[in-house]
Amino acid sequence: MAENRENAVRVLPWDEENRLLVARVRPPGWVNPKPAARYNLVVIGAGTAGLVAAAGAAGLGAKVALVERRLMGGDCLNTGCVPSKALIEAARAAAAVRRAAGFGILVPEGVQVDFGAVMARLRRLRAAIAANDSAERFRSLGVDVFFGEARFINPHTVEAAGERLRFKKALIATGSRPAIPPIPGIETVDFLTHETLFSLTELPRRLAVIGAGPIGCEMAQAFARFGAEVRLIEAAHGILPREEGDASALVLEALRQDGVEVLCCGRELSLSPAEDGRVRLAVTSHGVRREERVDRLLLAAGRAANVAGLGLEAAGVAFTEKGVTVNDRLQTTHPDIYAAGDVCSAFQFTHAADFMARLVLRNALFFGRAGVGSLTIPWCTYTDPEIAHVGLTPAQAAEKGIALETHTQPLTEVDRAVLAGETAGMVRIHVRKGSDRIAGATIVAPHAGDLIAEIALAMTHGLGLSRIAATIHPYPTFAEAIRRAGDAWNRGRLTPKVKRWFSRWMALRR
Repeated sequence: MAENRENAVRVLPWDEENRLLVARVRPPGWVNPKPAARYNLVVIGAGTAGLVAAAGAAGLGAKVALVERRLMGGDCLNTGCVPSKALIEAARAAAAVRRAAGFGILVPEGVQVDFGAVMARLRRLRAAIAANDSAERFRSLGVDVFFGEARFINPHTVEAAGERLRFKKALIATGSRPAIPPIPGIETVDFLTHETLFSLTELPRRLAVIGAGPIGCEMAQAFARFGAEVRLIEAAHGILPREEGDASALVLEALRQDGVEVLCCGRELSLSPAEDGRVRLAVTSHGVRREERVDRLLLAAGRAANVAGLGLEAAGVAFTEKGVTVNDRLQTTHPDIYAAGDVCSAFQFTHAADFMARLVLRNALFFGRAGVGSLTIPWCTYTDPEIAHVGLTPAQAAEKGIALETHTQPLTEVDRAVLAGETAGMVRIHVRKGSDRIAGATIVAPHAGDLIAEIALAMTHGLGLSRIAATIHPYPTFAEAIRRAGDAWNRGRLTPKVKRWFSRWMALRR
C-alpha cells in the first residue's frame, strides 16, 4: 500500500476549523487500502447518495468500495446544505433583533454584524458535523475508502488511484456542480458559486446574485440581512419558478422587505471587469436598462451533472448533458450499474439522494423492483418565510388531466402566526376532486420544511385530508393550519341537500 499523492486538498481560509474538516473528509496522508478480489458494490462519489449506499450495503454484510475524488460529504456537507443553513440562521438572528421593537423589546445599540465571526461559526459547525461523513468512520464500518479519480475500464471494473476495483454491482453517485451560463463577458470577471461562497471572510458591500432559484433567493436574503446591498437578477418573471405563483410572491415580498432589489424579466445581461476587481453588469429589467457596479458576483443559475471523465462509454452506460440515463429502478443502460442523486435526478435534494440510494440497495443487492416514481419527495427553500412543496401543482395536475379541489388556510387566521407576528404565509392543500386524497400541497410559513412532512407522510401512506382533520394538533401551533385545511374539506361535504337532511333530523330529535 502506498500513500495517495492526490490528498493535497485545502479549503479556504486554511484555518483551524477547515483543517479539522479536511482531516476528517480528506485526511492528509491517507493510505488507500489494497483492493479486494471482487466487491459486491463499488460506489463512485461520497456525497449523500454514495455515503448512504456504502454504509447501508456494508451494514448488510456486503464488501464495499467507496471512491471519492475530493471531499467526503459532497456538496451537502461542504458547499451546500450545511454551510448555507448555518449562514441563514445567523442572518435570521440579525433579522429577529431588527424586528424586536415590534414586540416591545428595545435594542439600543442596533444590529452590528461581525461577518468574520458568522463565517467562523459556519466553519466550526461544518467541521463538527463532518465527523458523520469522515473517512475514518466509513473505514470503521468496513468500507474500503479510496481517494482519487475513478473511471470505468469495462462494465465490471473501475480504476481508482491506480488500482483496479472489480465488482458485481456499481453505483454512480458523482453528483453535480454549478452550471455556468453563457453570459456575455462572464469569462472576463471573477465570480462566486456556492462552491466558493462560503470561503468569504469579509462581507461584500454590494453583491449581485444571478438566478432566483432556491440558492439565489436564500443567499440574497441572507446577505441583505447582514447589511449588503443585494441585486437579485432573474430572466423569468418573479422568483422560484417551480413554485405556485402566489406562494413565491409571498417570498418575493419578504425579500424586498429585507432590502433585496429584484430585477426580474432580466434581458440582455452582460458582464465586464470594473476597477479594484469589482464587476460591472448591465441588464434590462421590465424595459429599463440598468448598469451596476458590484463588489462580488454570485452565480446561482442551475446545476450540471458530473459525468465527464468517468469512462461511461467503456461501461456501456448512456448519458446526456443532463446526467446518467436511468430507468425507474435507477438502473443505467448496463444492468449491473446504477445511479442515484444529482447525477441522474431532477430532484436535486439531499433527502432525495438519500432515499434513491436506499432503493438502489434493494434493487442491486436483493433483486428488488422498487421504483423511484413511487417516492413522495417534498422540498423546501429556506428563505424567511420558508416555502415548501410536495406532490402536484395545479399546472402539473392540469397537464395530467387530474381535477383538483384546493383548500387554502392563510396564516392571518392562525392564532400562533398572529401572536408570532408571522402572518405572511399560508397552507394550501390540493385534493383530487370528489375525494379527500391529497395530490399536492404548498406551505409558506416559518419552518414550512418541518410542516410539510405531515402532508408527505399522509401522501406516502394514503391518508386522506379527512384523517388529518380528525387528528388532534396542539394549540396554538403553525401546524394547526394543516388541520384547519382538513376542516375546510369537511365543511365542503356539507352541501345544501345534506344540511337540509340534518335540519330535519334535528327537528325530529327536539
